[in-house]
Amino acid sequence: MRISYHSVHEPTCGICNKHCRSFDSLREHLIGPLPKQECKNIFSICGCRFCLTILESPNARRIHQERCQLSNVNSGLVTRMAALGLRDNPTIDYMSSRSPRVVALSCKMVGGGSDGSLDLCGRVCITDENENILFHTYVKPTIPVTNYRYETTGIRPENLRDAMPLKHAQRKIQEFLCNGEPMWKIRPRNGKARILVGHGLDNHLDSLQLEYSSSMIRYDIHVGIQDPYEDCLATMRLYTRMRYQKHRAEAYPVASDTQNRNNFAAWRQNELERMSPEELLDLSRSDYYCWCLDSNA
Repeated sequence: MRISYHSVHEPTCGICNKHCRSFDSLREHLIGPLPKQECKNIFSICGCRFCLTILESPNARRIHQERCQLSNVNSGLVTRMAALGLRDNPTIDYMSSRSPRVVALSCKMVGGGSDGSLDLCGRVCITDENENILFHTYVKPTIPVTNYRYETTGIRPENLRDAMPLKHAQRKIQEFLCNGEPMWKIRPRNGKARILVGHGLDNHLDSLQLEYSSSMIRYDIHVGIQDPYEDCLATMRLYTRMRYQKHRAEAYPVASDTQNRNNFAAWRQNELERMSPEELLDLSRSDYYCWCLDSNA
């Protein structure tokens, strides 16, 4: 019980307090093929089928469920309104004049090699939390492009003819992300380096030939022509939604914090044995670094 192997934000059954890895897991626990029968019976009377919350009464469930359904509809409208279209001349560069803590990055890949299957960065975009474009440019690969993949990238040969060289883009992005901090000193809390969010970041960083600390990466979304700006918006919205979850205020909330290594040392074994599971859990620390802690970094 020294370390609790779950995040404080994992969904929990409102009836038996079972921790589940995901909402899909919680849904299976309540109404799946093999649910816990006691929880299933109570959920069928007082449970919201949208957010899986347990309410006090069937009447409270009805009122809550109507509001929950309306909220889900509005969220869908916001998502559909996010499409902003492709920009023909993405050469905006404001990185030197702004200093956000969290940024989103996305690349669009063209093809190289004899069969065009080698991913090469042809376009890169960086945005901040307020969806402002900090850096957005076409990138000229170091080897010839054999497949522009226009159907999904919207990139034409003329877009890359006079584009920013890869080495130039790489240097600017690396300096911006590290923000003056050496790579070996980067840490998730109380540092100067920026938190990076995105979809498929491993592939994107590889195409830029960039290395970045895994402790600063969050989130590791297509029809028709894909715009990296839209990818940045989508991943940033997901990240900010996760970050603003409520987290119990603790000076050292992660098990790896050095101050937590002996948090059981003051208790004798017989005293620990008399404690309830809830009391032991209160002493333990999670092995997860919750992204909501980024708000306090």
